Amino acid sequence: MWGRLHPNVKVRIINSFLTRMVGGAIFPFMAIYFTQHLGAGLAGLLLILLVGVQFMAGLYGGGLADAWGRRRTLLAGEVLKVLAFAGLLLANLWVPLPWWTFVALVVINVANGLINPAAEAMLVDVSTPESRTFMYAVNYWAINASLLIGTLLGGWLYQDHFTALLSGLLGMSFLTLFLAWRFMTETLGGPRRTAAEVRERVGLRPLLGSYAQVVGDRAYLLFLLGFVLLMSIEFGRQNFIPVHLAQAFAPQTFLGLPLTGVKAMSLLTAVNTVMIVAFTIPVSHWVKGHDLKRVMAWGFLLFAGGFAVLNGSVHLGVLIAGSVVLSVGELLYVPTRQTLLADMIPEDRRGAYLAVNGQVFTLGKWLAALGVPLGAQIGGTGMMIVVLGLGLLAVLLSLAGLRGQPAGAPLAGEAA
Repeated sequence: MWGRLHPNVKVRIINSFLTRMVGGAIFPFMAIYFTQHLGAGLAGLLLILLVGVQFMAGLYGGGLADAWGRRRTLLAGEVLKVLAFAGLLLANLWVPLPWWTFVALVVINVANGLINPAAEAMLVDVSTPESRTFMYAVNYWAINASLLIGTLLGGWLYQDHFTALLSGLLGMSFLTLFLAWRFMTETLGGPRRTAAEVRERVGLRPLLGSYAQVVGDRAYLLFLLGFVLLMSIEFGRQNFIPVHLAQAFAPQTFLGLPLTGVKAMSLLTAVNTVMIVAFTIPVSHWVKGHDLKRVMAWGFLLFAGGFAVLNGSVHLGVLIAGSVVLSVGELLYVPTRQTLLADMIPEDRRGAYLAVNGQVFTLGKWLAALGVPLGAQIGGTGMMIVVLGLGLLAVLLSLAGLRGQPAGAPLAGEAA
């Protein structure tokens, strides 16, 4: 099956694996970096601004990929990433320069806003309904496997070998740029548009018009809002949770290895990722024939409950148990929500609907960034209560959006 995939698909999966593997060793710890150098309040503000940049860049990148071309948009983003990672390395090569680091991260988020929509459009362009199940399953597995490796590297190397990690990230960005330039081909059909036509299609008014049609679908927006709240819980692992563990977790020995709060965060993420990689396919088969709304709701609740533990506890055994619980929740809600989402989207407006759905993760990151200053005020116990409340509200909003919808067609067992 891998041999029959389009070269663009292979390169995208390989590049995604490489980028996330090294990026996963650095970016989850940037909340700690900014908190140490600039304080919790300013760190939270900067993280919110970064997510805002990614949100706007993602909307613009989707329009640019349709107007200018998938490959050219993606390559422009890859070049920007190389320049930004070089700047990130220089900003931390001798002494930490947090403001220059922030500027480099802004450029990285702009680059990702160009790359991701173009790459996702490429995957759809070159795949068939028969190949997409395997394609997305491999992509989902690769993402989690790369994050597993990356978080383990970051937990053990971030504090003492941060510059080496940044050097690896720069080297990896050169490699992904080369692979995309050498092996990816353009997939946007039709004649090549002129510069004037491109400018006309990516203006503010055309972009707003393409997304405004979704706003009138109240049920769909409620369903998405529920998931925004759930994602704000998940992205707490890149904001308040690592800061909480770095400050409150007592150093100890685990399996003969010294364990700090930062390394504990890596261990918990590894537990989650291993479970997702190992059990995605079996659980997808298990939920077939069940009431998908009910399975999704239980998944949301378990997911929020597990993360509440991570926000409030500092005991290793309890933290590991919480990571197992949230992993079970993720295994339950990922395939069920995906199926229910697909059933809600009108066939003739899939592009606009899926583009809006793609911003759910960005909005979730934006809300999660508030956790750093909020957690500094209310502490771990307060954050635990907030997370549980967000999880319950996510269930209520999602089910309200699904009111009147069928329970959902049986799953085909895909993991993507």
